[in-house]
Amino acid sequence: MDSPTKDNALFPRGPFKPALGKGENECSFPLLSLPDPDPYIPRDVRITLTMGRNAAAPVGSHDNGTPGKDQFEEKPDFTVDCCVINRFIRHRCLQANYTCETDGACMVSIFNLDGMEHHVRTCIPKVELVPAGKPFYCLSSEDLRNTHCCYTDFCNKIDLRVPSGHLKEPEHPSMWGPVELVGIIAGPVFLLFLIIIIVFLVINYHQRVYHNRQRLDMEDPSCEMCLSKDKTLQDLVYDLSTSGSGSGLPLFVQRTVARTIVLQEIIGKGRFGEVWRGRWRGGDVAVKIFSSREERSWFREAEIYQTVMLRHENILGFIAADNKDNGTWTQLWLVSDYHEHGSLFDYLNRYTVTIEGMIKLALSAASGLAHLHMEIVGTQGKPGIAHRDLKSKNILVKKNGMCAIADLGLAVRHDAVTDTIDIAPNQRVGTKRYMAPEVLDETINMKHFDSFKCADIYALGLVYWEIARRCNSGGVHEEYQLPYYDLVPSDPSIEEMRKVVCDQKLRPNIPNWWQSYEALRVMGKMMRECWYANGAARLTALRIKKTLSQLSVQEDVKI
Repeated sequence: MDSPTKDNALFPRGPFKPALGKGENECSFPLLSLPDPDPYIPRDVRITLTMGRNAAAPVGSHDNGTPGKDQFEEKPDFTVDCCVINRFIRHRCLQANYTCETDGACMVSIFNLDGMEHHVRTCIPKVELVPAGKPFYCLSSEDLRNTHCCYTDFCNKIDLRVPSGHLKEPEHPSMWGPVELVGIIAGPVFLLFLIIIIVFLVINYHQRVYHNRQRLDMEDPSCEMCLSKDKTLQDLVYDLSTSGSGSGLPLFVQRTVARTIVLQEIIGKGRFGEVWRGRWRGGDVAVKIFSSREERSWFREAEIYQTVMLRHENILGFIAADNKDNGTWTQLWLVSDYHEHGSLFDYLNRYTVTIEGMIKLALSAASGLAHLHMEIVGTQGKPGIAHRDLKSKNILVKKNGMCAIADLGLAVRHDAVTDTIDIAPNQRVGTKRYMAPEVLDETINMKHFDSFKCADIYALGLVYWEIARRCNSGGVHEEYQLPYYDLVPSDPSIEEMRKVVCDQKLRPNIPNWWQSYEALRVMGKMMRECWYANGAARLTALRIKKTLSQLSVQEDVKI
């Protein structure tokens, strides 16, 4: 450091009286004041002088006892250590010895660059501290840089924080407040619990109803001897269907039968589930096993089959319905008569038919449909039923060559007293290939029961076309094909069927050679009358049955 001179010395306020310390080599000056105060240097500082053995004190003084400017004498051993005797201050900086000196200010700054914190400590010359009072170098930014300037020795040896706006990624304002978020989360959870409670209550209700009905069935005297070991399944069904309401076996008997059936082999698969051949008391039965997601279809079909007075020789014989737990999931069983020939679709693919066989198949199918459509008024009456999904795969062929209509899962019932239609809330729709024109273009009157019967007649005409193609007359027959096989793909959409049936008004081709045989000619004529675009102009099931009965007499067919 520089020694005091008359240009830069700090003058004491009172008489110069150095005070000797313990070692007789330290002295302290009183508090000094700057002759010309500088805004960047503290006005009052205390200095400590270290005196050597030969150090001399200032000589001479003013009359008032105050030393004059020219009365100091510099001695070789007089030194000043660790004191500010000029206007330079020491700073903390990044020089080699981590110190620097300036006549300005110390500065410390921190900022964030590329995710890294950067510290700057340096000296700023006085000439660069502009504007006075608020230099640009000393300004901070709220989100970029934090800067601090000071004016004492090593005053910049402090730690600053990075501006809060630069410590984290900018936050996007949330669209939802805490209250809204709680509502968004709690709402679906509450709704889920509500649905679970409702489902539990519904299942519990149905179980109570089922067990109550089962208890009443067990108390029914007619069931006391119905399961005697000497009766076959056919005897059991016949006795209970003729002596009771004609709606089938009581629930207790149904459950007992279903629980004692032994499944043998799978004989078919469909969108609903599987069909098995089972054994009960030495006889074969068909077991239609629905998947659990098809519970509505199972319940609806079982309900329709148990309609009062429904049993008919040309409608599949219903035996029992039950839900069974196999240990992994619940199986929904529908037990019915077993017919080894399978469906009419399978039968026609395997065999050709004679004229007699064709008439038997056609007449029995018409008889079954006529019984479905018929309404019987009375205490033990029967409502009218429309099938809504009639096709060759839903008609079974019995051992005697007669048909039995099956799969009533989509059927609708008509109550003649109230003139209302009972349509189950089922997501299934009929087979698109067999849909009537009014169903395809959605012009069918859903409130008029006859509309559904007319749609069944259109589908029956297509089934007759399939049968007649396989009729072997004079050694001539055709390969089995589905209706419209040459006009639409194997799995047509409703739009494709609508274009062919409604827009182009096309129908399956009837070969000219059919005119050479009376039976085929009559069949062809009936088909055309079943395919009219206007449903009201089509034949009724009863009219078709009578026509085929007359034909069977002409052809000497024994039914």
